[in-house]
Amino acid sequence: MTDLLDAAERLGREELGALQLERLRGTLRHAYDNVGFYREAFDKAGVRPEDCRTLADLARFPFTAKTDLRDHYPFGMFAVDRSRVRRIHASSGTTGRPTVVGYTERDLDVWADVVARSLRAAGARPGHMVHIAYGYGLFTGGLGAHYGAERLGCTVVPASGGMTARQVQLIQDFRPEIIMVTPSYMLTLLDEFERQGVDPRGTSLKVGVFGAEPWTEEMRREIEERFAIDAVDIYGLSEVMGPGVAQECVETKDGLHIWEDHFYPEIVDPFTGEVLPDGEQGELVFTSLTKEAMPVVRYRTRDLTRLLPGTARAFRRMEKVTGRSDDMIILRGVNLFPTQIEEIVLRTAHVAPHFQLRLTREGRLDALTVRVEARPEATGDQRAEAARAVTAAVKDGVGVSVAVEVVDPETLERSVGKIRRIVDLRRDAGGSPS
Repeated sequence: MTDLLDAAERLGREELGALQLERLRGTLRHAYDNVGFYREAFDKAGVRPEDCRTLADLARFPFTAKTDLRDHYPFGMFAVDRSRVRRIHASSGTTGRPTVVGYTERDLDVWADVVARSLRAAGARPGHMVHIAYGYGLFTGGLGAHYGAERLGCTVVPASGGMTARQVQLIQDFRPEIIMVTPSYMLTLLDEFERQGVDPRGTSLKVGVFGAEPWTEEMRREIEERFAIDAVDIYGLSEVMGPGVAQECVETKDGLHIWEDHFYPEIVDPFTGEVLPDGEQGELVFTSLTKEAMPVVRYRTRDLTRLLPGTARAFRRMEKVTGRSDDMIILRGVNLFPTQIEEIVLRTAHVAPHFQLRLTREGRLDALTVRVEARPEATGDQRAEAARAVTAAVKDGVGVSVAVEVVDPETLERSVGKIRRIVDLRRDAGGSPS
């Protein structure tokens, strides 16, 4: 294993801390000197870059939120002249203005390096073929994975998303060892393999690297059993870099090692902003340590997790993200996350792992309907049995009553990217979401 680690992965915690502090101080100075937003925010908070004398001093600095990036659309958060920017990516902007990120030549090199490191931790090796079914374009997934795989010395199949039947054919013909894709689209590929009468366990695939949306241990087991592969998690977000911020190691599958030499993590209370100690669950916050074009200071990801000691690597791990603070549904006083429903659906007989949550308003009360697809072979009685099982499991496990509809196979919308798990219809009922 040691021969596979790069120099930074061999650093002890003390050496790493010294490197982090040096880079953190440089980032704060770079942001303050070159980004008007940060200069104003630091001044308002009464702090300056030189006030960061220890890593703990970072807690004195203000947070950055996604709304700040949107408010400075398109290039107001850039810290270098646009002539130095070699690439621009952006979020989808489905809930407002997109967030725009830029990369210098050096940023792109660092990005390729951390994705290559991630793939190596996932089990990929030079010479392996990597089938990339993340979307290409403004979304960071496809191109981020692409250049990292090439940096590692792999052969890349830039399949992108969509054309599901063709992707299944390419996997059979090209025989890749690695696939990189969202977990929800991997299930769509699974459906297509079975539709074509091809045993998914007989493919050349050895490892699936899944990211861009939360997924559960139950989904891991489903994918690993039905594809006969190792399924590992990759984490990233465009505002911080893209894929490759953290990676689960194939030999342990016990959480994602954060590449702490480039991204400094904190866990904070999502309501008070107080920094929490390692081991406590809260909201994940990142400060970039090496980004030139668009450094971010204490960026609030809204992802809920906790920090744990390193195992397969010395870098600390983040527990698998189980939900986002902005995806949490408060239903009659009970907090509910889509991943909780996913766990229940995946262990229920006669239904497929495709589901959607529909929020409506009945009078003054919010109501939730879980729509889940039946297995093709499920009878009417088995569908009714599955509906009762899901209803009871949600009531017992989450503590709230929901309606359950078991619908025909392929009824729910498929996605080539991040699946839309929640459909909020409460405004249409004459109210406003609470």
